Amino acid sequence: MKEQDVVTVNLDPGAMALPYSPDVDIRNYFSIDGLMEKYGLGPNGALLMAVDLIAGEVHKIRDELETLTPEYVLVDTPGQIELFAFRASGPYLAKELASDPKAVVYLFDSSFSSNPLNYVSNMFLSAAVFNRLLLPQIHLLSKADLIPESLVDRIVDWGSNPEMLETAIEGQIPGSTQLLTRDIAQALSSIGLSFSLIPVSAKDTSGFIDFHALLIRVFSGE
Repeated sequence: MKEQDVVTVNLDPGAMALPYSPDVDIRNYFSIDGLMEKYGLGPNGALLMAVDLIAGEVHKIRDELETLTPEYVLVDTPGQIELFAFRASGPYLAKELASDPKAVVYLFDSSFSSNPLNYVSNMFLSAAVFNRLLLPQIHLLSKADLIPESLVDRIVDWGSNPEMLETAIEGQIPGSTQLLTRDIAQALSSIGLSFSLIPVSAKDTSGFIDFHALLIRVFSGE
């Protein structure tokens, strides 16, 4: 794979430490500690204010990106979904931050998604994010190195085969929870949403070639 010019953007104002050095960092515009001190807020209130303040800086951030002229822009959003996707600023940022084409990368945590109840919960949240941002969505099974390969294969099968997921739901989830979980999974499948998963690991970089290939297909409109 040839090298490509990728710019990283950190939009998490509450990040204490990052495993990479962002090219554009929202923490250079304001800090959580500064907002707490200035407005007398607690950590959660400061995070909420910060995420909304990002919207006011979006054009400055976009100007920064344009001076870097990257082939790809990788945006790291706050880890808490409700801080980004479910506030008014989230869709606005998704629209204004960079030019098309765009895609959302939604992470299914491998350990959390190892049982069908949690897996379907992730499906539901993914669908909610899609409904908010209305952008093509790519699903990755993250930290795949932390669970056995056989379990990785099983979770991937749930994403590509609704019948296998339904069998797992019926075999592993009891009572009324089983009925609700099954109905949610069936409803999401019936509206045509796809939850095909690519297992990836940042530790050994497995799956990244497949991820890149899917990005190319999505950006080219295939």
